[in-house]
Amino acid sequence: MDYVLYQNRIIPKNELHIDMDDRGYNFGDGIYEVVRVYNGIPFAMDEHLDRLQHSASELDMTVPYSMETIEKLVYDLIQKNEINSGMIYFQLTRGIQPRNHLYSRDIEPVLSGFSKPLETNVEWQQNGLDTWMTKDIRWLRCDIKTINLLGNIMAKREASDNNCHEALQHREGLVTEGSSSNLFIVKDDVIYTHPSTNLILNGITRRITIRLAYQIEATIKEKPFTLEELKQADEVFITSTTMEVTPVRSIKGDLTASYSIGPWTRKLQHAFTDYRKKQQ
Repeated sequence: MDYVLYQNRIIPKNELHIDMDDRGYNFGDGIYEVVRVYNGIPFAMDEHLDRLQHSASELDMTVPYSMETIEKLVYDLIQKNEINSGMIYFQLTRGIQPRNHLYSRDIEPVLSGFSKPLETNVEWQQNGLDTWMTKDIRWLRCDIKTINLLGNIMAKREASDNNCHEALQHREGLVTEGSSSNLFIVKDDVIYTHPSTNLILNGITRRITIRLAYQIEATIKEKPFTLEELKQADEVFITSTTMEVTPVRSIKGDLTASYSIGPWTRKLQHAFTDYRKKQQ
């Protein structure tokens, strides 16, 4: 039997009922986190919970449970579904209220979540993936991990329709990030990534990768780069909770380029794998 998280309980999935007046259902009015599970243990849980609190604060939402309670619920869900290698998705909506653009501050937020098995895509890790460059049409608060992801999913669909695994995005020629990942380039042994502003989501794997880059004495600069700079890069890779550190082998769409998988990408892949193993 499959179990899910609802409020402060773990219940059978077939017992779950979503209220039609939930603001998450009507407005996408909510936030979420995706946590990777290795050997039955959630990875970087503290960082995910910190970001959940940040997102809630930015959207004037309250979190109805302590971070310790949410962490325990995540562990309970992992154990109940016997997840060894997988992911946990949990979200917090503003709550249940008759449909009205003006939200009330007196309603109780709704916490829910699920788990699913997931293995690292070894083929992508080794050989890289193909990407599609398109315009970034999202709103201007991409730093909030909201469940309202229309811009992201439209970009991802466009990428898939063009036989690519991920969409990369740009605003007027300045590259931001992927539809579900952060983007890094390497040029002349310097690693570049867009700074953590309102235009990108400050991914947990992005943060860890930057820390690891400093530890292996890489030169890293958080600054915007252009489509032309991306085209001329020596190496390109993306990071995310589900894809870890993954090389980019080609870009199509608004930019056409191909890349070899270089030494800095490999070094960071190894550093990330070593780091996560130490956390288990």
